[in-house]
Amino acid sequence: MHRLCLRRLLVAGAQARARALGTPFKLRPGLRCQPLPAGLASVPWDLLGPGSNEEELFVFPEYLPEELEKPWGTEVVPKKPPRERRCQERRQHRPKGQPDPSMPTSSVSCSGCGAELHCQDPAMPGYMPSEKYLSLLGEPEGQGGLRGAVCQRCWLLVHHQQALRLEVSRDQYRSLVSTALRQLPRHGRAPLVLYVADVLDLPDTLLPDLPELLGPTINIMVLGNKVDLLPPDSHDYLKRFRKQLLLNCAQAGIHPVTKGIRGSAGRQHLVDIHLISAKTGYGVEELISKLQGSWKCNGDVYLVGATNSGKSTLFNTLLQSDYCKSRASEVVNRATVSPWPGTTLNLLKFPLINPTSDRIFRRKERLKAEAEKDEEQLSRDEKKTLNYFKKQGYLIGRIGRTFQQQKAEPVIDFDPDTLSFTMEEEPVVSIYKPKEREEFTYNEVKDARWCFDTPGIVKENCVLNLLTEKEVKLVLPSKAIVPRTFVLKPGMVLFLGALGRIDYLQGEQSSWFSVMASHLLPVHVTFLEKADVIYQKHSGNDLLKVPMGGEERMKEFPPLVPQDIMLEGIGADEAVADIKLSSAGWVAVTAQLEDKVHLRAYVPEGTGLTVRRPPLLPYIVHIKGKRIKGSVAYRTKKLPPLVENLKRTNQQKKRTSDL
Repeated sequence: MHRLCLRRLLVAGAQARARALGTPFKLRPGLRCQPLPAGLASVPWDLLGPGSNEEELFVFPEYLPEELEKPWGTEVVPKKPPRERRCQERRQHRPKGQPDPSMPTSSVSCSGCGAELHCQDPAMPGYMPSEKYLSLLGEPEGQGGLRGAVCQRCWLLVHHQQALRLEVSRDQYRSLVSTALRQLPRHGRAPLVLYVADVLDLPDTLLPDLPELLGPTINIMVLGNKVDLLPPDSHDYLKRFRKQLLLNCAQAGIHPVTKGIRGSAGRQHLVDIHLISAKTGYGVEELISKLQGSWKCNGDVYLVGATNSGKSTLFNTLLQSDYCKSRASEVVNRATVSPWPGTTLNLLKFPLINPTSDRIFRRKERLKAEAEKDEEQLSRDEKKTLNYFKKQGYLIGRIGRTFQQQKAEPVIDFDPDTLSFTMEEEPVVSIYKPKEREEFTYNEVKDARWCFDTPGIVKENCVLNLLTEKEVKLVLPSKAIVPRTFVLKPGMVLFLGALGRIDYLQGEQSSWFSVMASHLLPVHVTFLEKADVIYQKHSGNDLLKVPMGGEERMKEFPPLVPQDIMLEGIGADEAVADIKLSSAGWVAVTAQLEDKVHLRAYVPEGTGLTVRRPPLLPYIVHIKGKRIKGSVAYRTKKLPPLVENLKRTNQQKKRTSDL
C-alpha cells in the first residue's frame, strides 16, 4: 500500500510540474496511473523540497514530461554507438624526449629488436630518448640498467601499433645476416639455417640470390610458415604444399641432400622441409623432435627469411618450448612482433638445451600423454588459448614444456607493526623494490649453442614497400583466410582494393575467380567500360580502401601497369592458375574445360605479378556457399579448425575423411 501511494505521489508531482511549466505530460506506453487516495490528489511544490522549482528532477525517466528529457538550460550531446566509437581512428602518439649526440653508444642491445641502445639519433636503430637513457645509466649497476630495456621504436610498436621509419637500407640487412652466417664456426661445425618461408607468398618468399646470401657449406631446413591461414581444399593439401615448396627451393638453387645432413664444399644442402604455424603452434612440436633427433646440439641455429615471414613469432614460440634451456624464457625477453616489415634490426638469441637420451625419453612420454587427452581434459587456460586460436586459423598445435623448473611458492613476510600506528604517527610506506633480473650463470652458457633470430631480408618488387603502417595492417592477413568467389563474364573487372585489378577480356563462358586475401581488403566487381572511372574516383577512398588518404596519397602512389595473361581451362572443378598480385594476395582462376581465357592483370608499377602454375589451392572453387541472388558473388564458407596432438572426436574424424 505504501509503495502504491509513493508511486502515485511521484506521478502527481510530475503532473504538477508539467502544469506549472505549461508543458504536456505523457506516461510511457504500458504504464498506468491510478487516482491517488483522498488527501493526495494534488501535491504542493514545497513538499518536494526547497528550491524544487529550479533544480528538482525526477530520476525515473518514465515519469518525465516530454520536453524535460534533459536538464534545463543544458545541451546534452548524444552518445555515439559503441561501434562508431570503436571505428574512430586512434590519435597518433607523438614520441617525447630529446636526443643527445654527445653520449656514446652502449654495448647493450634492445631486448625487442636486437639493435644497440643509444640516444644519439632518432633515425638510427636502437634509439632511446636521452632522458630515459641517462636515467637507466644512472642506476647502481651502470650499463646493466639498460639490460632488458627496449628502444623507442619497439615501445611504439608494442604499445601504440605505430612504426617509425629508420635509415636502414636493404644492403645493411643483407650484410648483417651474411656476415653472421659466414663467420668461423664456434664449435667446429657450420650452423644450421632454418629458412622461414611464407607459404602465402610463394615463390617470392624464396629470395632469388639465396645461395649467395647464405654462403657455401650451409645446411638448410625450410619451414613453410602460416599454413594455418589457408583452408584445406582436399585431404592431401599439406602434401601438395610440401611438394610445391620443394620445387620452389630447387628453382632458387637449394637442392636436397640424400644422406644425413652433412654439406659438401661449394654448395648448400636442403636438409628437410616442414610445414608449421609459428602463431598457432601447428607442427612446432614435430619440428623440435626432428631438430633434437638429427641436429642435436652440434652447432648454432639461425632463423633466416624475408620480411614478414614469421621469424620473430617462431623465435618467441621456441622460447616457450623444449628447444631452449629451461630458464631461458625467464632470462631472455620475447622479440618484438609487428606486421611492419623489418621489425628485427639485429641478432636476438637464446641458448639451446642439450637433448640427452634421458631428456628425449621424458619428452616423448609427455607428448604421448598429451595425445591421449581430449579437449574436456585440458585446463582452463589451455581451453581459453585453444578457443582463441580456433578463431584465428585452420590448423592449431599445442606446445608444452617438459623440463620447466617448478617455481617455489612465494613466502609473504608479514610484519604487523608496519600496519599499526597511532593518531600522532605517520603510516609506514613500504619502498617498492624492483624485481631483480635473472641472468644465466657461467656454467649454463660456457659451451652453449644458440638459436639466433636475424633481421628479415627486404624483398624487391614488393607492394608492402609502398604502403604505410596502417595500410600494411589491412593488407597482411592476421586470421584464417576465407575464400571469396565470384563468377564473371567476359567484359567484367575485379578490383582487389586499389592494389590490383583483373580484366576478363575474352572467353566463351563464365569463369570463377576465387580471391585469397585479407578480409579487410575489399573486392569490387564492375564492368570494363566503368573500371577506369571507378579507379580514378574511388582509389584512396573507402570503396577501394587501400591505399588510403584520398587524392594526395594517390599522387605519390605509382600507377597500375597491365600484363596480359592467356589461360586454358581444365574444368569447372579445378583452378588452372593463381594470379598473384605481389604480396597483396592472389586470385585463383577456374575456367571451363578447354575454354581459352584472355585476362589482363594490373599491379602498381615496380611491384611483381606472378602467374603461379600449378595453383596452390586448385580445388578452392568448392569452398563456397550458395550464390547470392542477383549478384556475381557467392556466400563465403569457413571450414572448422583441426587441432594437432589432441584426441579427435567422431565429428572431427568425419570432417577429415570428407576432405
